[in-house]
Amino acid sequence: MSIQSSNIGYPRIGENREWKKVLEKFWSKELTEAQFYTEMEQFRLNNLRKQLEKGINLIPIGDFSYYDHVLDTAVMFGLIPTRFKDQETGALQTYFDIARGNKGKVASEMTKWFNTNYHFIVPELNNAKPSLRENRLLAMFNEAKDKLGINGKPVIVGPVTLLSLSKGYEDSERAEILAALVPLYIEVFQQLKAAGAEWIQIDEPILVKDIQEGILAEVKEVYEQFTANVLGVNFILQTYFESIEAYEEIIQLPVHAIGLDFVHGQETNLEQIFKYGFPKDKVLFAGIIDGRNIWKASLLEKVKLVEKLVEAVGEDRLVLQPSCSLLHVPVTLKSEETLHESIKDALSFADEKLDEITLLTKFANKEVTLAELEKYDEAIERVKNSEYRNVKKVHEAIAKLDQYSSRRVSSKERKEIQETRFNLPLLPTTTIGSFPQTKEVRKERLKWRKGELSNEAYEQYIQAEIKRWINIQEDLGLDVLVHGEFERTDMVEYFGGKMEGVAISKFGWVQSYGSRCVKPPIIYGDVHCIEPMTVNEAVYAQSLTDKPVKGMLTGPVTIINWSFVRDDISRTEVLNHVALAIREEVEALEANRIAMIQVDEAALREGLPLKEAKTKVYLDAAVYAFRIATSSVKDETQIHTHMCYSNFDDIIGAIDELDADVISIETSRSHGELIDSFEKYKYEKGIGLGVYDIHSPRVPSLEELTLNIARALAVLDERQFWVNPDCGLKTRGETETVAALEVMVKATKLYREKLINKVLN
Repeated sequence: MSIQSSNIGYPRIGENREWKKVLEKFWSKELTEAQFYTEMEQFRLNNLRKQLEKGINLIPIGDFSYYDHVLDTAVMFGLIPTRFKDQETGALQTYFDIARGNKGKVASEMTKWFNTNYHFIVPELNNAKPSLRENRLLAMFNEAKDKLGINGKPVIVGPVTLLSLSKGYEDSERAEILAALVPLYIEVFQQLKAAGAEWIQIDEPILVKDIQEGILAEVKEVYEQFTANVLGVNFILQTYFESIEAYEEIIQLPVHAIGLDFVHGQETNLEQIFKYGFPKDKVLFAGIIDGRNIWKASLLEKVKLVEKLVEAVGEDRLVLQPSCSLLHVPVTLKSEETLHESIKDALSFADEKLDEITLLTKFANKEVTLAELEKYDEAIERVKNSEYRNVKKVHEAIAKLDQYSSRRVSSKERKEIQETRFNLPLLPTTTIGSFPQTKEVRKERLKWRKGELSNEAYEQYIQAEIKRWINIQEDLGLDVLVHGEFERTDMVEYFGGKMEGVAISKFGWVQSYGSRCVKPPIIYGDVHCIEPMTVNEAVYAQSLTDKPVKGMLTGPVTIINWSFVRDDISRTEVLNHVALAIREEVEALEANRIAMIQVDEAALREGLPLKEAKTKVYLDAAVYAFRIATSSVKDETQIHTHMCYSNFDDIIGAIDELDADVISIETSRSHGELIDSFEKYKYEKGIGLGVYDIHSPRVPSLEELTLNIARALAVLDERQFWVNPDCGLKTRGETETVAALEVMVKATKLYREKLINKVLN
């Protein structure tokens, strides 16, 4: 038997984000449900057809989704949040309501998929009574078989991972819920077996995290039931993003194959295979091509890895595949005509990664020569030795990094100075930075990019939008204003386009959440700045008002975590390149009399290693980079930062160490659970816990926002609390944005009066 090729998952969005456009047309009622299903079927089949044509032997089925694969799994098994169960809508509308909310019901929480920039919808298991509503995998398997002749590999999130990522249940209920889920999984698998499925991929990435007590026993019991009740199907226990924990126990599980990541967990996974061996009755699905970055693999280096794996398990028990789903990289390089040729030649998107898998598989099976691999690797060597990676200014700055200040005077001293300077009311109100990017804004930007609008005309248009929204903020009664970021596409892409050593692709989109797609910058060289990036807009906005206007920057950790980063030096060194560039911009804003500067670290937690043993090194580097970027300002200059969607219990100390004067944290989707962190940790700096969810189009009620403010003030001092939405407002409509902010300001004023009356009485 020869070595085979496999894929773990393929991007949903299409080469030109066709998937996103159909979703948004359906949401705006421009498509009927029948038209929506027809369009989505074509995307699904096109994705499968492409993988078939590229020679992939085992093609994933069920990785395609209308929104999120975790939500798909939860809904398939009837895990519908209680508030959505009795609404009189169809199944598809209920599915989207769980993800996006509706007029009267808040959406389910959204958080990061392990340490990636993809967001999943967190299943809610309050009063859960699992049931199989529809076997979506069976429908997709039959579709692929009947229409394309593909006997696909169905893919599903495993029950232990699904349960571990869910909320709304007590530890004492876990065994009962799992016992209810397992028979439903078995029913799905039995139906797939009857339809002709030979392989089934069960994703259990929870096994790469530090193993919690009881997990191994759960996994063993679950998979014993699977193999005992579904005969004649090959189960793949698939892991990714890191090396697996408890290797000796996991390789003995009753499955037919195990998928391991030999990119992000290569050293440990390989070491464990040679130390403890690999069972002779199992197949190794080896993730050897990086599914999370976009640089070409050195195929000569990968051949050495394949040879080691063959030595360990044998040719007849080895399957080659990406390290994880290709969901995390853009679809194809073929339309990237604007990238410099030397950079483009060194890149590999999803389609090209499948080509790499196929080429390595053919080489392993003696179907191509070593010369072909050597030719493939030439582009990597060219970019490694290019001038882009040998910038004298950057190398000199990094060499004297320790000479840069990374500390300010105490936060208590700064607070007194800043209170005198700004004289803000109790519970100051503000927003996170961006305002709606309307069709008109995007249209004018596109005209400018195409050369149909002059630089001067475009600047005038942007200034008009800034002025309009400064006036809106004044009318609303907000205390601290922002310029709105109308000149920016994405909070990281914009800065990537302004820095040297960073490239912006034309079609390099990846899914972030739902229909929201981003184009991560490509950090290919030594990062530095030539001129200020944000000063003009900030200074213009400040000239229109007596209220403070925040300068808006993206922090170095977020730029790194939301970019595709060069892989020839350490991420920490690249992080420090970016920190020095942001430091220059902070100083430029302050020199131009911008007194509040927000340096967003939205992605700080998502870069957290999956292994606790690696956490301190990451957090120390992140804190140091943020301080390098922000610590050179005067004491009276107020530094803000913002962070997104997460449980911060385990990093609250590091957040404090950032030493920002004010931090805002997204918390509304977790229904205030983050506030519990501040019951345990005494945080004394300024803080805003987002009081309403901007990812949902609904306008919150006055009562809802008043309760959210009250909940926060139960654990925080009113003199440190800021009131704000939980994130930027770029994706929202103008009408709903103004309406929601009106409610927010009204709720704040009512609560402010309550506090004042309390003091007077």
